[in-house]
Amino acid sequence: MTDAAALPGQPRGGALTGMGTARATCVLAPNPSPMTLDGTNTWIVAEPDSDVAVVIDPGPLDEAHLKDVVATAERAGRRVALTLLTHGHPDHSDGAARFAELTGTSVRALDPAMRLGDEGLAAGDVVTTGGLELRVVPTPGHTADSLCFHVPADAAVLTGDTVLGRGTTVVAHPDGRLGDYLDSLRRLRSLTVDDGVGTVLPGHGPVLDDAQGAIDFYLAHRAKRLAQVETAVENGYVTSSEVVAHVYADVDRSLWPAAELSVKAQLDYLGEHGLI
Repeated sequence: MTDAAALPGQPRGGALTGMGTARATCVLAPNPSPMTLDGTNTWIVAEPDSDVAVVIDPGPLDEAHLKDVVATAERAGRRVALTLLTHGHPDHSDGAARFAELTGTSVRALDPAMRLGDEGLAAGDVVTTGGLELRVVPTPGHTADSLCFHVPADAAVLTGDTVLGRGTTVVAHPDGRLGDYLDSLRRLRSLTVDDGVGTVLPGHGPVLDDAQGAIDFYLAHRAKRLAQVETAVENGYVTSSEVVAHVYADVDRSLWPAAELSVKAQLDYLGEHGLI
């Protein structure tokens, strides 16, 4: 499994390619699947009057898609000046090296293995390109290297796979950890309260125009699933596969492998907190 599955959740939002905000435009990669929803959202982000842009998550190694991203920026009168990654899962990052060749840009990421160039990304960093301000928000949990990007001027946050536009994401055990993920959701919620963030620009699925509502739903959903897993263990379901078959019985079996990763993360969390 390489990415976020749309486990059952609330569908929201609208169209895909071309969706966004005053500063962010989506180019949808042609890689739809149960794990990637409609495909990976590649984001072109720029100040409205700027001639340079930042691209977040070039997506899979698909030449036509990568060239389409460049062409979309050029049609808006912009040159791609920088490439950023929310995390290293292949459907977000496999095209990054080729995209860097096409655009002559560096690639910045939290994970040094994903970088091309000398600069990485870290908590508290502020990326400024062409007058654009992107604030780096550490959001481990889906993966250890997951980041989000706060766009203050649009009251928006680009969430990668931490929050999806449809359904709920996977805590990709063992790299992903549930405790980290819950902390990350709370960190994002604080942006909606303290910084007025109202829009989620996800790595998959449509834009969410109620950021706080979406994050509250995620937190409630995680609490509900965790309680279900705890109850399943108390009732004698021992292995992660047994728990999945019991708790996710109403979910399409094609998503069970992804659900099992989240269940393993939940079992670890319950064990760490002395609840099982």
